[in-house]
Amino acid sequence: MTPTPPLQPLLDDAVIMLEAPTQAWSDRAGRMGDAPIHGIYHGDVRHIRSIEIAVDGTALESIGCSSPVPQQTVLTDLLRGLDDASADPKVRMDRDRRVAAGSFSERIRVASHLGTATAVVVTVRVVPDFAPMQQVKAGSAASAAWSWDGSVCRAGDASFTLAAPEAAVTRDGDALVLRWEATVPPRGSVVADWSLALDDPALVVTAARPSRMVPAPSSGDPRAARWMDQAAADLSALRLALPADPDDAFYAAGAPWFFTLFGRDSLWAARLALAVDPDMAASTLRVLARLQGTTHDASTAEAPGKIPHELRSGTLSLPNEGVHLPPLYYGTVDATPLWICLLADARDAGMPLSEVRALLPALRAALTWMTVHGDASGSGFIDYKDESGHGLANQGWKDSGDSIQWRDGRLAEGPIALSEVQGYAYEAATRGAELLDALGESGATELRAWAADLRERFRAAYWVTTPEGRYPAIALDAHGAPVDTLTSNIGHLIGTGILDPDEERACAALLTAPSMSSGYGIRTMSTDAAGYWPLSYHGGSVWAHDTAIAAHGMLRASLDAEARVVAQQLLDLAEGFDYRVPELHSGDAWVPGGAPIPYPAACRPQAWSAAAAVVVAQALG
Repeated sequence: MTPTPPLQPLLDDAVIMLEAPTQAWSDRAGRMGDAPIHGIYHGDVRHIRSIEIAVDGTALESIGCSSPVPQQTVLTDLLRGLDDASADPKVRMDRDRRVAAGSFSERIRVASHLGTATAVVVTVRVVPDFAPMQQVKAGSAASAAWSWDGSVCRAGDASFTLAAPEAAVTRDGDALVLRWEATVPPRGSVVADWSLALDDPALVVTAARPSRMVPAPSSGDPRAARWMDQAAADLSALRLALPADPDDAFYAAGAPWFFTLFGRDSLWAARLALAVDPDMAASTLRVLARLQGTTHDASTAEAPGKIPHELRSGTLSLPNEGVHLPPLYYGTVDATPLWICLLADARDAGMPLSEVRALLPALRAALTWMTVHGDASGSGFIDYKDESGHGLANQGWKDSGDSIQWRDGRLAEGPIALSEVQGYAYEAATRGAELLDALGESGATELRAWAADLRERFRAAYWVTTPEGRYPAIALDAHGAPVDTLTSNIGHLIGTGILDPDEERACAALLTAPSMSSGYGIRTMSTDAAGYWPLSYHGGSVWAHDTAIAAHGMLRASLDAEARVVAQQLLDLAEGFDYRVPELHSGDAWVPGGAPIPYPAACRPQAWSAAAAVVVAQALG
């Protein structure tokens, strides 16, 4: 029999607690260790692989699991082996687990309603791990060798300090064992506490200060309010900063794999959430401006003025995909125009002109990258191609290797010029010109001329006609041919100004038609395309943020009725996932009495999925 290759962990059934850059994953009974994702992570390292709790003389029977806030899980077990013979259970164990940035704690409370005292022995077995997160994601994690000095467990530079007052703590092979002996008084309880302080000096991100969110627009739908409450809590838990600038926060992209700065993701999350978290836009802009490219480097995809893709503490290696990304990687074609668009939006939302002026050098550099360096192949459009041999093959938001397909299923040949990136660039040039005018700076006339030329060339090069209708292609390939698959990318064009009103209306009609509309959001690829599959990462699944971007554009294009249709679908989606919307879900169609089908490896919470709640509130308000 051929051995099964390593598989990425599934996430949909797991319970997560988080406060970036720390997270803990378990099952609904609180067991940690049975599933590949389980454990306690700090930054890019899984410090703890498993936690097992036992009470001598009884099985643990789970009857309760709740998460009042993202940082907490409350668990309840019956201890019927310690009970009397009556029908009602009289001995129980409650556990209150919490994470904060750099810490994990658990309070264990054994309570009895018996009329006599009850002796209990509680044991917690903690298995250290120190496996890199990228190995966990690849399904090939192996625990590192570690040392223990009685309070500190260490592997290389990463470590944790264990505190367990009143417990006997010993090492037993690959585990640390905590043991409490106590007597529960009649109709009383006993409590045992233990905690971990996690440390990794290699971390390139740190916890951010609390957010200052303002209320979302009221939609009148209680489901929208519930989603907004959950989204606000998740967005707060995903806040990070860089150690050198702790006052400037950004949203980590999502848990578990993307607990760091991502140019595109952090920008879109800040943009979608602008109405409730206006300070985040300005701080995200400053963080990314400090990392803006200054030179040409094919190994990192850096270029002068370019906004980075992601920041890690070390090289990110995905051997099965031939991908090895440097710690600071610039392989994104859309983050730079999106940075300009967010700066314009932030100024409209009240960012002081003095703060905008402070970013003028970064604005000019970004505009130069977009108008000079972005066309790497000479196609006349902003495009991408990995020049390093070990970077991302696709560098738009659909960055999986098979995401740019023809209708017949063939993969497009690069360099690739994505349609939505031309829309971002048009908007960035026109809004950038407005910013230069507001700052009393030169260059606006040239930018507007560049944008007008791009708009006309886009209309001539991108529009295709297929049995599904007339619409912009997903991209131009290496030969300048329009890749003709109908995809959600056209939704990103609405509201940018690169389309005229009739074209925007036609795109909105296609996005809300059966081949693209699942009933729980807009599919990434039409069901009529040969490559469509509802569980394909970018070829038929539904992403909440992708749908929200379309709704965001529809609102700006005064397509309010279409935006409400899309928003209602997202609201049904949120209800189906108990208001914590995952990174993506299956593109299977809505059916009466049904529920959205998970994409089982989807991250959650995901910042831009949470931020979609704000757009829904705006569309329904």
